[in-house]
Amino acid sequence: MSATIQHADSTPLTMSGAEVVLRALKDQGVEVIFGYPGGAVLPIYDAIFQQNAIRHILVRHEQAAVHAAEGYARSTGKVGCVLVTSGPGATNAVTGLLDALMDSIPLVCLTGQVPTHLIGNDAFQEADTTGITRPATKHNYLVKRSDDLARVVHEAFHVARSGRPGPVVIDLPKDILINKAPYAEAPPASQPHRSYRPQAEPDMGQVRKAVALLKASKKPVVYAGGGVINAGPEASRLLTEFVHMTGFPCTNTLMGLGAFPSQDKQFIGMLGMHGTYEANLVMHGCDVMLNMGARFDDRVTGKLSHFSPGSKKIHADIDPSSINKNVKVDVPIVGDAARILAAMIQAWKEDTTPQDREALASWWRQIEEWRAKDCLRYVQQGKIIKPQHAVKRLYEITRESGRETYITTEVGQHQMWAAQYFGFEKPNRWMTSGGLGTMGYGLPAAMGVQIAHPDALVIDIAGEASILMNIQEMATLAQYRLPVKVFILNNEYMGMVRQWQELLHGGRYSESYSAALPDFVKLAESFHGVGLRATNADQLDDVIREMLATDRPVIADIAVAKDENCFPMIPSGAAHNEMILGPGQEGGVAGVTDEGKVLV
Repeated sequence: MSATIQHADSTPLTMSGAEVVLRALKDQGVEVIFGYPGGAVLPIYDAIFQQNAIRHILVRHEQAAVHAAEGYARSTGKVGCVLVTSGPGATNAVTGLLDALMDSIPLVCLTGQVPTHLIGNDAFQEADTTGITRPATKHNYLVKRSDDLARVVHEAFHVARSGRPGPVVIDLPKDILINKAPYAEAPPASQPHRSYRPQAEPDMGQVRKAVALLKASKKPVVYAGGGVINAGPEASRLLTEFVHMTGFPCTNTLMGLGAFPSQDKQFIGMLGMHGTYEANLVMHGCDVMLNMGARFDDRVTGKLSHFSPGSKKIHADIDPSSINKNVKVDVPIVGDAARILAAMIQAWKEDTTPQDREALASWWRQIEEWRAKDCLRYVQQGKIIKPQHAVKRLYEITRESGRETYITTEVGQHQMWAAQYFGFEKPNRWMTSGGLGTMGYGLPAAMGVQIAHPDALVIDIAGEASILMNIQEMATLAQYRLPVKVFILNNEYMGMVRQWQELLHGGRYSESYSAALPDFVKLAESFHGVGLRATNADQLDDVIREMLATDRPVIADIAVAKDENCFPMIPSGAAHNEMILGPGQEGGVAGVTDEGKVLV
């Protein structure tokens, strides 16, 4: 399967294991490694010192290394690369690895390990890394033979990027890195792997069944997720073509934002727990649903027994294990999202069955009635800054700037407001922690995005609690002169926790107030950055413009209303037609209780 490089005299070309690893990374197209050194991986760091092909970014915490690689991977479509040492280095990376697994982000994480003869002896900084990371990775390896080293590295990249992407760990004992090892080139792309061959091409029979269902539909919807993003920009282009061709409404998951342009008239907003009124009611009332590259996550489906009752469901996904896992579907299609969409466009053109245009027009009239509720409406008045207004003005001012903009977020209310009020017209511009909901994700992810796109505007929309989880990465920004902007919606609370405590736990605010917060302006300055603050609405635009004009790392501390809640909201375990709406949203076509609960 592998070809060993040889000298002219036919003796195998060998080098140290560490050099083999770096050569394999280079051959796999790796340009950047995010890492933190330690004893077990010093042979790799010594090899890094002696080459110039691969850049190393020194983070301040191993969790941040993985999130940075996630941001790099999500914004480029490439495999992110991480290097950490044994023991605590590897265990610190676990949160990031599970985050990448949940959100299908392709990573290869190299972890150091004690020498092979000490494994199992409770040696200094020993951990059962493969055991610990097995449920947190797509696959992992422990290399015990030097002859396997190059093959394993190449295979890890194949596994990480193929099929449903995900993180792969390679655990590297120190003696394997020191000892001589043969180098083997990666097999050609045309040569299939001996055991891992994910299905990329869809079954045309299933595609035709799906098209026939969609053509006969009266109340259809296209529901697109992160799988469309992962399939590359062509998949998003094909999704837009298909939606325009059919005339159907389109909604995106949190991870799918940007797969379909937010300004398109057929876009009905994000769906799910904090999705729009119209998107959730469309999902509840549709008769045929096309799920393209999403996994029926519980934050999208709500109460499964009440999810989209009576509809026919088509599920197109690269991962066959996701199909019928949460929701039983009528037409499964396994394959790459771009190839499925291309096949569906072809099948749609070939199928001469006429659409029921009158029924579709009636469906759109109903959607427009729901859209007219303007569920994201808010009123900005007085000096206190509404968080929705802060995000919306950030969006509008960045659009005025005309710069290529990438957004990352931490996790909490600010994340949902960013999803609701910051529009995305292209894929790969939105990086957030969806499945795991990892606080501390946004700042290191922004760092990785900025490394990948040095001339772009990269903004981490943050909360004051979440940003402190990995605030040490401000030092990394300073070291590498990365002009990342941190835009904090500071309400002095763990906002989403406080919201749930208010709505579901009788207003008992147990341990959700962020006492003793730092002065973020001084904190930014202590990390060699720029600190800005807006305490009233009149200052907001000037602070945003100054932040965007500053060619250095910036923390903008935006003091927002402390008690603002994020609406609409589907309470955990409720159905799509049981949304809690915001103040002033009572009443409407579906009927709503005094508490703002929608009744359909």
